[in-house]
Amino acid sequence: MADRHGMVNPGIFEDLQARVDQDTTVRDELKEIIQTLEKQIRTAQSILSRAHSTPTAELPSVVTAAQDAIRHEIDSIKKLAEATAGQPYYKWNGIWTRQMQDATFNVLFCGWLGGFAAGQESKPGRLLTIEETGGIMGVPVNLKDRDAFHLTIEEYLHALISLVDELARLARNSVTLGDYRRPLQISQFIKDLHAGFQILNLKNDALRRRTDGMKYRVKEVEDVVYDLSLRNLVPTD
Repeated sequence: MADRHGMVNPGIFEDLQARVDQDTTVRDELKEIIQTLEKQIRTAQSILSRAHSTPTAELPSVVTAAQDAIRHEIDSIKKLAEATAGQPYYKWNGIWTRQMQDATFNVLFCGWLGGFAAGQESKPGRLLTIEETGGIMGVPVNLKDRDAFHLTIEEYLHALISLVDELARLARNSVTLGDYRRPLQISQFIKDLHAGFQILNLKNDALRRRTDGMKYRVKEVEDVVYDLSLRNLVPTD
């Protein structure tokens, strides 16, 4: 007569434990990469923040340094993509989505300042599309046909809103530096962005709340331009 080991096969739990151990290994690897990415993001942002205290004529040096720092971020993002190859994307993406938003913002702000101008004149005021951003970061965007690491539309939109916040601050600081043309450029740019966001029917609550706050940034920059107008400091050209 065969030995009985109870009504539940212990092998079921041994298999579950093996899967848990596998997930733990993946999570630990991802956390290590993300910690490195966070440091690189902070480094790039500290360089980009110099734009608030650097005269326009000297900005190219800031942009060059920022691009070099962002390339380190891109290396870590590629490692993330490799570490999650073969893994369900939406099982793990919550771990890195905030860092992807911040890294995307760095690329967008650097691009706005004149960076990543492949084959064209380095000119401030350019908005990188999601496809251009994904190309710079070396990752696909908004994947629908396969389960793999990519830059999502939500991450890109969050980064755009962060860009508006940063540009509103830059408009004020530009006046302090004696640059009265840049606030006009920023005003038109974020008005256009805000108008674009009005077209979107957003379902994400956090994204919708941040979008609602964009109108306050638009007003802040309009106030800067208005003050310049009152003082006859608006460039006539």
